[in-house]
Amino acid sequence: MPVFDGLEPAARARAMLVIILGIAVAVLDGTIVNLALPGIARELNADPAHAIWVVNAYQIATLGMLLPLASLGDLFGYRRVYLLGMALFALASLGAILADSLGTLIAARAIQGLGAAGIMSVNAALVRLIYPAAGLGRGMAINSMVVATASVAGPSVAAAILSVASWPWLFALNLPLGALVLVAGYAALPQNRSAPAVGSRFSLTDVAFNVLMFSLIFIGADRLGVRSGAAGQGTDPLAWGLLGAGVAVGVLYLLRQRTLAVPLFPVDLMRLPVFALSMCASVSAFAAQMLSYIALPFLLLDHYGRSHLEAGLLITAWPLAIVVVAPIAGRLIGRVPASVLGGVGMGLMALGLGLLAALPANPSNIDIVWRMALCGIGFGLFQSPNNHTIVTTAPAHRSGAASGMLGTARLTGQTLGAVMLAGIFSLWGAHDARGLTVALAVAAVCALLAAVFSTLRQRAAGPNAGSPSR
Repeated sequence: MPVFDGLEPAARARAMLVIILGIAVAVLDGTIVNLALPGIARELNADPAHAIWVVNAYQIATLGMLLPLASLGDLFGYRRVYLLGMALFALASLGAILADSLGTLIAARAIQGLGAAGIMSVNAALVRLIYPAAGLGRGMAINSMVVATASVAGPSVAAAILSVASWPWLFALNLPLGALVLVAGYAALPQNRSAPAVGSRFSLTDVAFNVLMFSLIFIGADRLGVRSGAAGQGTDPLAWGLLGAGVAVGVLYLLRQRTLAVPLFPVDLMRLPVFALSMCASVSAFAAQMLSYIALPFLLLDHYGRSHLEAGLLITAWPLAIVVVAPIAGRLIGRVPASVLGGVGMGLMALGLGLLAALPANPSNIDIVWRMALCGIGFGLFQSPNNHTIVTTAPAHRSGAASGMLGTARLTGQTLGAVMLAGIFSLWGAHDARGLTVALAVAAVCALLAAVFSTLRQRAAGPNAGSPSR
């Protein structure tokens, strides 16, 4: 019988408020500056092509440091890593506000990304401590809903701020929110309840391998042009060379990790069939989402003649559906096997993507909206149960590693989706209807793969599938 099973309701509410605020600002800041990049380049007298590094520095720092900081959480406490991450994030936000050159702004954004990695890396591990086992599904659903909302809210929030203020104000909100999270989190967040695993250590060599692997892959994907909007650059040999180098470093890195008792990249957890299948499902699902999220604006703007405002509103049906469905999925966790929820969810998303690829020549807004909503419903059914499975399959003393893998899977899937889309655009172009149809069809295939991985968990988990463990 466990000696600890979550916080009391009042304490739980206070702790979850901290979690919600922290993860919201960390995810939001990944996209909030996109709209301001032309103005930033103009005001700082910088090359617009270099301004994209204001975004890239944040994302690379976050992706490269998620697993190292998750490992620190297992060793020294999730609460400590979370609060230090938030403190660094807030201080770097102040640096971004005061930046007087593109170089200093990029440096501030990289440090801000490091702070965001501290928040994201142990976020789910803290949720596991906050909720009792029977209610963890609800906590994961809230987490998923906040991430889904914040990930698409960046442009809208940025537009609202930039309509009344200059770009440094994009970072100003982080200061009071950061202070609130630090004060409230110090009092509300729980301490680790499990001792570190025997053989745990923090190796700078492993950290260097991890950062180099993810950085090379990310920069290679960025050079393909999809992330920066310069579609059609999929034949860039340097980009593919960087991707190849990232894969090569990754092979060496993972071979090294296999020899360690408690690896930084959790190959020990990947040996658990349910964990590995859940990770594969997550990567496939986010690859499908990224493929479609980038392709759909081209489709709506270039081929269906929608305005930017109309296209944005139509696409919003997708995340809104996630927000509605995620709490329902959370309540179903423990009652319906996660393998079933994930399989059905990704099946619905694949169906929605296939129907978007098969839209008629002159679709009405309703034709587009219900297909978008179907994709969102499917993703909402999938994400919370899948995240719950990833976190609870890991032993309690490896909660940090599992938590770090949630963010790693999301960002890896998004990068993979961008790489695939670059290949498609290099063959057909970003403004060719056939290429966009192929992109949505490939996204549907990725969603179907996620459905297959999810369904296979039922067999891998055996008769106890769906029952959470602490």
